[in-house]
Amino acid sequence: MRLDIREIPFSRFGSYFCISKDKNSEDVFLRDVHGGDDAPSNLFKIDLLENGIETQFDIHAAEVSLAFHIRGRAEKAAEIIIAEEDTLHIDVRDAELRLRATKGKYDSLMEIEDGMCEYHIYPKELKLMIVNLTGEWTVDAPWNIIGNDFIEMRLGKGHFVMESYRTVYRKKSYPSFSEGKGQVEKLYQQWFSSMSRGIEAPEYESSLERAAYITWSSVVHPDGALKEYAMYMSKLWMYNIWSWDNCFNALNLGECYPELAYAQLNIFMDTQDESGAYPDFVNDKFLSYNCIKPPIFAFAYEKLLKKNDYFKEEQRLRKVYESTKKVMDYFERHRTLQGRLPYYKHGNDSGWDNASLFHVGLPVEAPDLASFLIRSYDILSTFAGMLGEQDEEKRFKAQADSLYSLLMERLLDAEGFYGRVGKDGDKIKIRSSLILRLPAMIGYRLDKEVLAGLVSDIETRFETEFGLATESPGSEYYREDGYWLGPIWAPVMYLFIDALKNYGYEETGNRLRDKFLDVTLSGGMAENFDPFTGKGLVDTSFTWTSSVFLLLLQDKYRED
Repeated sequence: MRLDIREIPFSRFGSYFCISKDKNSEDVFLRDVHGGDDAPSNLFKIDLLENGIETQFDIHAAEVSLAFHIRGRAEKAAEIIIAEEDTLHIDVRDAELRLRATKGKYDSLMEIEDGMCEYHIYPKELKLMIVNLTGEWTVDAPWNIIGNDFIEMRLGKGHFVMESYRTVYRKKSYPSFSEGKGQVEKLYQQWFSSMSRGIEAPEYESSLERAAYITWSSVVHPDGALKEYAMYMSKLWMYNIWSWDNCFNALNLGECYPELAYAQLNIFMDTQDESGAYPDFVNDKFLSYNCIKPPIFAFAYEKLLKKNDYFKEEQRLRKVYESTKKVMDYFERHRTLQGRLPYYKHGNDSGWDNASLFHVGLPVEAPDLASFLIRSYDILSTFAGMLGEQDEEKRFKAQADSLYSLLMERLLDAEGFYGRVGKDGDKIKIRSSLILRLPAMIGYRLDKEVLAGLVSDIETRFETEFGLATESPGSEYYREDGYWLGPIWAPVMYLFIDALKNYGYEETGNRLRDKFLDVTLSGGMAENFDPFTGKGLVDTSFTWTSSVFLLLLQDKYRED
């Protein structure tokens, strides 16, 4: 596959290194995603030189290697691979690769011994050992009391290595460039085979290649606050692992990589606050509890149980069960006013950041949150039965029943579901967001007439050529490229497709599934999509989009 590194960064499984082209220019940067998306990521600007003069170059990027060729001179090139998770290799042929550091105040490069320079990057608490194995180089890094004035390295013909670490570099022997390339190629082919699952779908080949590569290359290894391998949402802009998002990635991984799937959940279970809240996101440096997403872990785990017997092991099931109980306790104790339904403190809590439901004020009682909680209580009841907890099996079923009754009483009228806002729980008049139709996920509880009304509303007011708009296109709040005010989102499509196919509307579910598969042909694996053109929007290298695509592709072809 040919990668456009402006849209999809070049990286590999487990690595924090990546290479991408700047969004608004032709500049290419070697980057590092330690510290999450609030930390600076650019390490070096990359240029290709001929006879010491900067020259135009072409980029040939694929899954395993990235090469820069002097335009019209294919033999004059520099090729890069990430042979191991923390080790990047550079092979230069008849040209010079220039690395200009995007350094901070104290960042400093020093020559440790002949052919070895250490670069200390203060804002990232990171060090790089840059090793000249067989090549020619020049290093220009004038010292000025507390740091180098600038850092410029020119790598001539030969083989070079860059290794990242936090504290101490340990000398080692490195494989040859060709050996390292072969190792990565083998690893990627194993991954691609697992993601394609033997499906032959030539019409979706380009999307399959993108989805497989993005999911593989967006994983980082355990480091600092990250105790497990984590599939980041992206290495382009959103390089953290986010709660909620992680569940869709786990669902895709569950069949072939159960340990990695479980790790995506375990990262949050192991960092769960004593109140029961999960972090909003985690990276190697810190956790954020700013926003608390609705509970979906039990929903995901119930599906994982059907994908691989690994998840049936009692200790694993027990951990998800106990952790989910704490989450439910959090919403009951800390997010519920007397006689009311649990509430959101911000649109970001819901994952639908700027949806029209949140335009009036806060806090918001929302039918989607109540539905996630009801579904989770029902699943907890099932899990309790599996674990021999008969009393809790009954208790959770009763809690689901009680919450369902309150949902029907407070947030449903003849026109459908709605929200309430503020300390007095005033009725929200704005009803044009798709989020208000998410009670479809508890379609097994809804009266047939209520579910039928939801489905009809979805089909007539939200369905477009490419899927479900998140804001009704006829609404005054609809915005082109409006984030949650119109664009199509992968996880929302998955939730509705799953509900429709399971609760009596298989034809509609399959139609929406096929529309989502098709939108990836025009919009790639973007964060979201224009509902009328299919154009990919915002972050163009998103893992939950890739995972949902792979799940729905499997659903379509295994069903056929």
